[in-house]
Amino acid sequence: MQNFSELQISNIIKERLAHGKFVTPTPVQAAAIPVALDGKDVMATAQTGTGKTLAFLIPVIEQLLKNKPRGIEALVLVPTRELAMQVVEQYNALRGKTLPAAALVVGGLPEAKQLAAIRAGARLIVATPGRLEDYLSRNLFNFKSLGVLVLDEADRMLDMGFLPAIRRIAAVLPKDRQTMCFSATLEASVVHLVNDYMRNPVRLAFGSTLKPSENVRVQAFEVSADRKQQMLLHLLSKETGRCLVFARTKRGAEKLARNLSREGLTATMIHGDRSQSQRNAALAGFQQGRYRVMVATDLASRGIHVQDIAHVINYDLPEIAENFIHRVGRTGRAGKMGVASTLFGRDQRSELLQLERTLGIRMERISAEGQLPAPKPEPTQVEIDRMHSNSASRMQRLPGEILQAQFAN
Repeated sequence: MQNFSELQISNIIKERLAHGKFVTPTPVQAAAIPVALDGKDVMATAQTGTGKTLAFLIPVIEQLLKNKPRGIEALVLVPTRELAMQVVEQYNALRGKTLPAAALVVGGLPEAKQLAAIRAGARLIVATPGRLEDYLSRNLFNFKSLGVLVLDEADRMLDMGFLPAIRRIAAVLPKDRQTMCFSATLEASVVHLVNDYMRNPVRLAFGSTLKPSENVRVQAFEVSADRKQQMLLHLLSKETGRCLVFARTKRGAEKLARNLSREGLTATMIHGDRSQSQRNAALAGFQQGRYRVMVATDLASRGIHVQDIAHVINYDLPEIAENFIHRVGRTGRAGKMGVASTLFGRDQRSELLQLERTLGIRMERISAEGQLPAPKPEPTQVEIDRMHSNSASRMQRLPGEILQAQFAN
């Protein structure tokens, strides 16, 4: 398939795809969509930024358009609220006026609004496992009419400990259904999931899922701790596009975002302690260009799709090697080129080498020498005394200071 117009799908979807300027499918879309349209189970692994969301939404929407409404017919499980919201947004952009809006079922947002969407006739639910399991335990709705289950970012859901919830959810779903599983990696736990809940799935794999995309240039700068922020500012000054900066801790992300703002950069932040409204505002501002820099913890390394991120900067090394791939995967998406820079100290050389060995990659080493101005030497005591003397001679006493001096005497 060279063009979405070649698909045997409803004109409504074709029109919405054309309106959204989706013309040429990505490899995973070209391979997965025809198979899914035939009703087969699909197990697809591909790097982030390869268009997996559209690969399952088009078959889901096509099935909903063909069927008469009979309740909740499709369920998409995702690991995070942010990803759930973006899947819903993509669905709403493609469904046209024929289908009802999808229901969003996630934590951190008002329950009444979510249940109202279901009761209004939603035929698709996009959910995080924890909140969905809570609703099911209270018998707020059922899945008797379900025909399609999608597990998106399956490996991430398992990393976050959602396997027990997924198993309990799957236990109440109709056995006669289509299941699609999309994942960035195919770890042993994902294989078990496939074996338990899929029927002779068509296996699709695209590129190495444990290496950065070929569209991303990866480079590393060795820099001392006291010059690390200066190096970050230098990289940001050389980049005109959106930049995503990763810190290891929530506190570190907060501090870094504040420091960048003080330097005159339009910066925002996202991490686990921020409320959902704060996260939404940060992502919207970053996407719309109100902020050029977003500082994030690994919460944002997966499941957040912001268009045209030019540069990803690892201010701190990730704790888990795999997180490096998902961080870097935020740039170089949809065939575009991107840059990923990593800052590390002399004492972190072995940690960086271990990261490279684990992932089977080699980052281009770039010396910070010549990139940054030489640090100013510490002033001598004679220079300090001279500065104090010159400063005192330039200062003029205010009336209050004269009175204070008189009272002191």
